[in-house]
Amino acid sequence: MFDLFKIAIRNLLRYRRRTLLTVSLVSIGVVSVLVFVSASGSFKNMMIGQITDSFLGHIQIHKKGYVASIDSLPLTLNLGSNTLEKVEKAINEIPDIEAYSKRIKFGGMFSNFVETTNVRLNGVYPEDEARTVPLLLSRVREGERTIRTGEILVPELLAKGMKVKVGDTVVVIATNRDGSVNGKQFQVGGILESATGPGGRDGYIHIDDAAEILRMDTTQISEIAIRLKDFDKLHEVFDRLKDKLSNEVNKQGGPAFEVHMWEKLSPFYNIARMIDIMTFFVKLMLIAIVLISIMNVMVMAVYERIREIGTIAAIGTLPGKILAMFLIEGFSLGFFGAVVGNVLGVATISILSMAKLTFNFGRQKGLLLSPGINIQDILLISIMVITISVLASLQPAYKASKMNPIDALRHV
Repeated sequence: MFDLFKIAIRNLLRYRRRTLLTVSLVSIGVVSVLVFVSASGSFKNMMIGQITDSFLGHIQIHKKGYVASIDSLPLTLNLGSNTLEKVEKAINEIPDIEAYSKRIKFGGMFSNFVETTNVRLNGVYPEDEARTVPLLLSRVREGERTIRTGEILVPELLAKGMKVKVGDTVVVIATNRDGSVNGKQFQVGGILESATGPGGRDGYIHIDDAAEILRMDTTQISEIAIRLKDFDKLHEVFDRLKDKLSNEVNKQGGPAFEVHMWEKLSPFYNIARMIDIMTFFVKLMLIAIVLISIMNVMVMAVYERIREIGTIAAIGTLPGKILAMFLIEGFSLGFFGAVVGNVLGVATISILSMAKLTFNFGRQKGLLLSPGINIQDILLISIMVITISVLASLQPAYKASKMNPIDALRHV
C-alpha cells in the first residue's frame, strides 16, 4: 500500500500545474465554508443570546393551556402554591439548571394622570430575574439598574409615547381573576430599552407589587423562566424536566404542566433555522466544487495515461491495484486540499475575530461578531471533502482498472 501511495504522489507531481489548481480550488471551497459557518454561527448564537438573556430564558414552564392563551395573559391559568412546589422540586433536582425566575404576568392600564394606555407587566423577584436573564438590567438606559418595590421599569416606546421620565409618578390599574379592579401608584425607576421580539416591550415591577395590584391572597405564578449552565445541554435538560413533570396530571386527567424551549416561544427561531438551512446549502456547494474538480482531474488523468495503464496491466498488475492507485490520487487531492483549506480558514477566522467587527440586531447596537470554529466542524468538513474526492475518483479509477491491456497499448 505504501508503494501505491508513492506512485500516486509521483503521478500528481508529474502534472504540478493541474494538481496545484485542483488543490487550490478545493482549498478555496473549504475556506469559504469554514468562514461562512463561523460567521453565521456567531450571528446565530448572538441572536439567541440576545433573546434568551434579555427576557425569555432558555426554558419556560407554565400551567397546561397557558401558552395557547398567552396573548390575553390569563390569570386563571396561573400556577398555585401546591403545583409550584412540585415544579420547584423538579427544577432543584437537575444540577444543570443555573437559575430560575418566577413571574406574574398580567395586562393593565398605564396612566400618567393625563393619558392612559395598555401595558404588559411582569412581576418578578429582582435577584432571581437578573440571574435568569442577565441582560435584562443592561437594557435600563435611564435610572438605576434595579427593581424596587413601589417602582416600575417602563418600556422605552411607552415612555416616549406617554412622555414619562425617571422619577415621575404613574398609576397602574389591573383586573384580578375575580373581575375586581385595583390600582397602585408607582414611581418610574428606569426606562427599559426595547429588545427584539415579543416580550421585549414589557414593563417590570416587583412581584410583591404585582400580588398587591391583583389582590392575591396566596402565591400564584404565571410562568417560571429557567437558565441553564450550558446552553448546549438545552434538549437534554428539557427532556429531563419534561419527564419529571409528566407524572403530574390535572383534574381532567391530562398533563398539569407544559414545558417549552425558547425556540417554541419566539418567532426568531425561524431565523435560526434559515441560518442552518443556508449553512447546509453552502456545504452542498462545497461538495459540488470538490466533486467536479476531482472528477475532471481524474478523468483527464486516465485519458492521458491510457498507454501507461496498459503497460502496468500487461506486466501483471492486478485491476484492484490499478483501481486503488487512482483512488489514492483522488484521496491525496482531497486530503491536501482539506489541510491547506483548514489552515487558511482558521487563519482567516482568527483575523476576523481580531478585527472586532460589529453589527446591529433590532434595537441592539454595536454587537460584537466573534467568529469561531470548533474542531468538530473542521473534522466534519475535512471528512466530507476527502470522502467526496474518493467518490469522484471512483468512476475514472474503475474505468482504468477494466481496460484491456492490448487495446490500451494500441491507444495513440
